[in-house]
Amino acid sequence: MANIVNAVVDLSHHNGTTDFKAAKSDGLMGVIHKATQGLTFQDPTYRERQKAAKEQGLLWGAYHFGTGSDGVSQAEYFLKFVKPGTGDLLVLDFEHNPQGTTMTLEEARGFVTHIQEVTGRWPGIYGGALLKELLGTSKDPVLAKCWFWLAQYGPTAVVPVNWPTWTMWQYTNGAQGPDPHTVAGIGRCDRDRFMGTAADLTTFWG
Repeated sequence: MANIVNAVVDLSHHNGTTDFKAAKSDGLMGVIHKATQGLTFQDPTYRERQKAAKEQGLLWGAYHFGTGSDGVSQAEYFLKFVKPGTGDLLVLDFEHNPQGTTMTLEEARGFVTHIQEVTGRWPGIYGGALLKELLGTSKDPVLAKCWFWLAQYGPTAVVPVNWPTWTMWQYTNGAQGPDPHTVAGIGRCDRDRFMGTAADLTTFWG
């Protein structure tokens, strides 16, 4: 059995309480926070929480919720807001958009390629049912360069053939999925497993 650490959460303005000192004491190592959505939305809690998490020595990451518009423009909008440092993880959140148009695979390719061109690193891509449906049994050579973050609230991880395995697995949204659902100082939240040891997580992030 591979080493797996359960030490990452992903948050957004929808999460109320964030006591990162208490969360770190509960074993939390990393936070991936919503930064932007589409071409117009910036998460109002991002900057304050980034500062607070880094003050506690937590690993920090940012994700962009993709919408149905030009992928490169969305990547530019995301990078301009985040201003990522070398130790900041970057992710594209690829899922159905209940508030408007949904990103296409072509737009996702434009997004991740632009991130790589600017930063020198391929971002992660987060996805579940929609990504599996669109990819089916085929492979996408561009998206395959991204590490894969699975969203699935069940006991078994089902990974699209595009990736050999998951790197992170969001196994609960704080309600559905296996325990634990909570983190001290935060409460119920999206929790994520990482494929590797705690040392591997730090290396991967950096």
